[in-house]
Amino acid sequence: MDWATLVGVAAGAAGTVALAPAVLTAAGFTAGGIAAGSVASWMMSTAAVANGGGVAAGSAVAVLQSVGAAGLSGVATTAMASLGGVVGGAIAEAIAQNSTA
Repeated sequence: MDWATLVGVAAGAAGTVALAPAVLTAAGFTAGGIAAGSVASWMMSTAAVANGGGVAAGSAVAVLQSVGAAGLSGVATTAMASLGGVVGGAIAEAIAQNSTA
């Protein structure tokens, strides 16, 4: 693995963990609850209609709101960093492959 790929892995891991809370907040999953008129409110409405009026515990909406309110757990932070590292490394490797071709 070359330095460019290592930098891509590190940047992807750090960037994913740093940006996750901002992305969730922008989508409407906030510490104060789901923001009116947001993507999150649309998701919650859709889930409630599909489940007969309630949002199921453990559903995507419930998990995202939990993270939006309380932040990522240690396990979730590790998972996000791992995923971001894989994606960042793959992008860096693809760029390196295309620049030598």
